[in-house]
This record gives sequence, structure tokens and C-alpha cells, in this order.
Amino acid sequence: MTRRADFLAANRGIRVARPGFVLLARPNGIGNGDGPMRFGITVTKKIGNAVIRNRMKRRFRALVREILPVAGIAGADHVLIGREGGVERDFALLRDELCAALARAGAGKGDPPRKPRGKGPKR
Repeated sequence: MTRRADFLAANRGIRVARPGFVLLARPNGIGNGDGPMRFGITVTKKIGNAVIRNRMKRRFRALVREILPVAGIAGADHVLIGREGGVERDFALLRDELCAALARAGAGKGDPPRKPRGKGPKR
């Protein structure tokens, strides 16, 4: 996935948080639910400089290429959002966490919705 609109649409889907990443999954509407699985990766500047962000994205791409064909949700968009400790985590541990997150998302058991980020109620 490369378009911002696809990432924003995935944000309205199921969210599963893990220590190294957050997984977003949402049916992409291509086909009858058996369409292609797409994935996207995003790592914000809060995580570190460009070298660290690119290292994290390379690790996520390797994970996705290995795990998604086996455990991914058919006809869905998958987005991995890097978290602070994700680049230092053991690769095998990240693999296990991604498998568990995909199983949880496939069962429709996401984390509770986040609270809206705003200034709060007006006084």
C-alpha cells in the first residue's frame, strides 16, 4: 500500500497492539473477501533518525513476507506501525507476536478503541 487514503481506511479497522508494533487490519473491498492481501508499514519520526526507521521497516518487511502468506487475513489490508522498542526486539519474538496479532485480528478480537485525541470538553 502506498496511498495515504488506504492507510487512513485501515485505521478504521481492527487494531491489535503489541510491544514492538501495532497491527491494523481491515477488509479492503477488492474481490469478494478472497481478494489480495495488501500490507503497509509506517514508522514515525518519534522512533528515531532515518537509519533506525529504515532498519525497522526492513525488519517489518521481512516479517510480513514470511508470515503474511501463511497467517494473513484474505482480502484485507494489513498495516504495521512501529513502536519505540521494536527495533531492539528479537526477530523471533517479533515473529511470534505478529502471528498472535494476526490470529487475534482474524478472529475479530481487536483492542478497545482509542480515546479521541483532542483538547477535551470546552468549559
